Amino acid sequence: MKPVYPTRSAWTLRSGALFALLAVGSLSGAQDWAKARVEKSPRHLEWVKIDAGSRKVSSLVAYPEVKDKAPVVIVIHEIFGHTDWIIDVADRLAEAGYIAIAPDLLSGMAPGGGRTTDFKDSGALREAISGLPPDQITADLKAVAAYGKLLPSSNGKTAVMGFCWGGGQSFRFATNQADLSAALVFYGPPPAKEALANITAPVYGFYGGNDNRINATIPETEAAMKELKKTFEPVVYEGAGHGFLRAGEAPDANEGNKKGFEAGWKRVFEVLKKVFG
Repeated sequence: MKPVYPTRSAWTLRSGALFALLAVGSLSGAQDWAKARVEKSPRHLEWVKIDAGSRKVSSLVAYPEVKDKAPVVIVIHEIFGHTDWIIDVADRLAEAGYIAIAPDLLSGMAPGGGRTTDFKDSGALREAISGLPPDQITADLKAVAAYGKLLPSSNGKTAVMGFCWGGGQSFRFATNQADLSAALVFYGPPPAKEALANITAPVYGFYGGNDNRINATIPETEAAMKELKKTFEPVVYEGAGHGFLRAGEAPDANEGNKKGFEAGWKRVFEVLKKVFG
């Protein structure tokens, strides 16, 4: 039986009209540096709409320039929504040889049924993200994972990586998706303790030293995961603050965030190489 592959939109980032959509950063501060880096990328980036039940999840797909089939990394955005920087993250993963899929989990939730780019007020955007139904988030991410596996260039292996609010969702998705190769959690809160037993993938935590709001949760999570015989490997980057992987890339980054950015990305690629083989 001939396999059925996901239908792709012809809507690609290589069309001039779509580059206008890279101006998302206004809601989380100017991210011209991220936008400029993506515009210079030689890799193929495209937008697709992924079916998730009655919903269509607009998602950015970044493809690596490699000879063989590649693993997929799902990228979950911050509470700021799908920004230029998230596209930059996806492109960095593609540069390293991975297919990156970054869904906009605000798809259909903005005024007029739009997504992140259709919010004009950062307060309304954050409120909308904070109010997303957990079951909807899980269904969206499951649909994205299924889509990635069916891509002709995918080798069927999947990891998830998220930041801030998305870091928490990355950890939570590991409680709902049994076949993940890994969950990478950047400065996100853990899921409910009773859900940790459902995790089968190794979880790798990335935390800024100056972020006690999140770091205060690490000891209890570490103890619970150890008791359950689950893999949880947190690393704290001293001198870095919350959001250091983004803030450390910005031109005005402080030294702690710069070091966290460099060490964090180095570890990301070490982890992905380890779990994907």
